[in-house]
Amino acid sequence: MSEHILLPEGSIGKQTTTLNLGPTHPATHGVFQNILELDGERIMKSSSTIGYIHRAFEKIAERRPLYQITPLTDRLNYCSSPLNNMGWHITCEKLLGVKIPKRVDYLRVIIMELSRISDHLICNSIVGVDSGAYTGFLYVMQYRELIYEIYEEICGSRLTTTIGRIGGFERNFTPAAFQKLEKFLKEYPGVLKEFENLFTRNRIFMDRTIGCGPIGAERALNYGFTGPNLRAAGVDYDVRVHTPYSSYEDFDFIIPVGKTGDCYDRFLVRNEEMWQSLSIIKQAYQKVQEFKGAEAEVFHADAPAYYLPEKKDVYTKMEALIYHFKIVMGETDMPAGEVYSSIEAANGELGFYLVSDGGRTPYRLHFRRPCFIYYQAFEELIKGGMLSDAIITMSSLNLIAGEMDA
Repeated sequence: MSEHILLPEGSIGKQTTTLNLGPTHPATHGVFQNILELDGERIMKSSSTIGYIHRAFEKIAERRPLYQITPLTDRLNYCSSPLNNMGWHITCEKLLGVKIPKRVDYLRVIIMELSRISDHLICNSIVGVDSGAYTGFLYVMQYRELIYEIYEEICGSRLTTTIGRIGGFERNFTPAAFQKLEKFLKEYPGVLKEFENLFTRNRIFMDRTIGCGPIGAERALNYGFTGPNLRAAGVDYDVRVHTPYSSYEDFDFIIPVGKTGDCYDRFLVRNEEMWQSLSIIKQAYQKVQEFKGAEAEVFHADAPAYYLPEKKDVYTKMEALIYHFKIVMGETDMPAGEVYSSIEAANGELGFYLVSDGGRTPYRLHFRRPCFIYYQAFEELIKGGMLSDAIITMSSLNLIAGEMDA
């Protein structure tokens, strides 16, 4: 009869393996680290580390006028930069009391929903890649490029866009931008349908994702989950519906929800959200087309203290030159007060807590980053599972390092 001798942990008889998943591993989608304790391929324990790309955005913001903070927000979730930009501008407008014209709201909705689609198509196609299916990723990626071409037509940038301004946009949408938008609305539904056909009822994909990394509704709420990851757990919370902004109350759409909160449900929720975003964009585009004459030329609010005047006026009018100088040099005092404003970003509730003491820069600014919250739960979601399941779980949560480390 053989005897099993229990040796102290850390001794030569140790049967587990310590594995560094990250910080520079392609599967982590950014620079963050998971120190895993493995028994074979099963995860016994996990320790998460962030901070490798902490850029001190909140501290930098205390030394920047409002409009110079916009480029900082680009570097949060860089897969959907325009959503970050719009969220920041809406926060500023709430503090400043700027009233936004309806046409500007609708144009913003178009850009925000395009941004949501570009984020979701990356997330879901990467879930496919991490389960061994590369084709879907290559297929939808060309339509992310088309979305980037629309951004480029509007603001000149593609990935980190700094799109829009406090009060609206820096210029009106060109006919070419609308043509590219029409092309996207015409072609992408067919592509999305084929993408779903590749994965939704694919037996291998279902086996890899169903029951992988699940979280219940109560546990998700306790962590502070929002967005698709919370809705996949069965909670129909959406900032666009519960606290409407940018005239979202003018649009008809549904909030897709799941049941189990696993990787498969997160995949399905994001897919359905892309269909809903397409519907919202069509509605917004139709509303924009209804503006005629001078109203069709409105692309920003009347906020001269914070919105740069037209360049031709700066060259010819003293008042415009003064405003231009004050805004660029950050010499405009903002009202004292504190506001919290949030939007339904692609990953969930992206919030900005802005405190002003009446100076020219924020006294305090805090970013509520949804990824930072999801990552707290990652250890719990992967414990007891397989190493390959941890990769898919990470992808389905859409953990973006730039959003964790503000």
